[in-house]
Amino acid sequence: MSTFLSRTLAEWAAGVTWDDLSSDAVVAAKRFLYDSLGCAFGGALTEDCAVVAAHTEEKGAKGNCTVLVRGTKTHAEEASFLNALMIRAMDYNDIYWKQDPSHPSDIIPAALAICEREGLSGKDLLIGIVLAYEVEMRLCEFALPGIRERGWHHATLTAFASPLVAGRLLGLDAEKMQNALGISACRHLTLGAAVAGRLTMMKNTVDPMATRAGVESALLAARGYTGPENVLDGKEGMFHCLGPDWDEKALTGGLGEGWKISECGMKAFPTEALTHTPITATLDLVREHDIAADDIREIRIETIARAADILSDTSKYDPRSKETADHSLPYCIAAAVTDRMVTPAQFNEEKIFDPKLREQLPKIKVTANDQFEKLFPAVQPVRVQIETKGGAVHERRIDVPRGNPRDPMSQGDLDDKFNALASPSFSEERRAKIREAVFSIDEAERVSDFMDLCVADLT
Repeated sequence: MSTFLSRTLAEWAAGVTWDDLSSDAVVAAKRFLYDSLGCAFGGALTEDCAVVAAHTEEKGAKGNCTVLVRGTKTHAEEASFLNALMIRAMDYNDIYWKQDPSHPSDIIPAALAICEREGLSGKDLLIGIVLAYEVEMRLCEFALPGIRERGWHHATLTAFASPLVAGRLLGLDAEKMQNALGISACRHLTLGAAVAGRLTMMKNTVDPMATRAGVESALLAARGYTGPENVLDGKEGMFHCLGPDWDEKALTGGLGEGWKISECGMKAFPTEALTHTPITATLDLVREHDIAADDIREIRIETIARAADILSDTSKYDPRSKETADHSLPYCIAAAVTDRMVTPAQFNEEKIFDPKLREQLPKIKVTANDQFEKLFPAVQPVRVQIETKGGAVHERRIDVPRGNPRDPMSQGDLDDKFNALASPSFSEERRAKIREAVFSIDEAERVSDFMDLCVADLT
């Protein structure tokens, strides 16, 4: 028997059953499904998704898998890609950050598509969701330092996780599951250039593409297609090509003894994850002290090195697209002090070029704090100081962003977020039905019936 790590993962994933899931994992999976659907319903209205939807429809792929909101039917590969892009398009979906960042919910559409294709149940869907989070989150802790620090994008990790999810729901045995992982992983390494400098539509697209790759790879493996077994720890695999230091225990130690999904965070703001603590601190200060944007002389932000580097380079002081704006710490802070909120409305083109908001950008100074760096990723510390033109200085330090499991979003918070995102396309009655269906999804005999609810009833 092969001793490669890909085989260890494949054997374990192939054997996961409903009875293996804890009640906490099931509850968390339902919450992430609910949050992800809200993100998808909002994301479906973006230009990114309109372009890809038109491209998908032109392909004319036949299948029984539903495209969220639009209701068109297509092949599992295309549905998983487009639905994942909808979830990801607004940068509002979940976040996990240990060594590497990732958005495990980008893989949920793989589970939805295969469940619908195969006529599977809600329990099967929840197995797929919990499995997606487990593998993706373990991969985030695998590289020392994370692969993002080595110049690679976390979609690289999704290419390893998504075929295991799709393969498990297709009922692949361990050998075919290992082939699926090999097919996907050996052809889908993603450059960090996707999120560096001025950002483009690809910022939110590379991870959905990796989800699609995982679904396609599992379908090929199901037909007997083979893939390399050495994609992790063998010759010219991940160990060899992406760097020298790896924590194998983080990837495979204690598999099945617990479930990591409960450790993943949700987003209270539609922005890059490391902006969340400074946004929270800034909003607290301007609201508590009633600070108007015009009264501010300077805003000083101390944060970790990668936030100062990735989110505050020169291009981030002149954002000209949504993709750059929601990854710009200066822009997010300018929006917070100008509008006293950071919602999807702060990222349309009119707002991005709003003169009053852009007047705030030069006031924002971002520096790396070496002491904060030592505390990351256990916490995500930030210190914000707002100095007014009158000479007053107001300061706030925050270590944990809202939505982190240590400061979780309440059910009311989730409902508000879901309804705000879904209301343009779904009536109040339909939104209530979707909510009820999500939180009782383990009772559903067929995921396809649930997907019927996720087609817009408003035009």
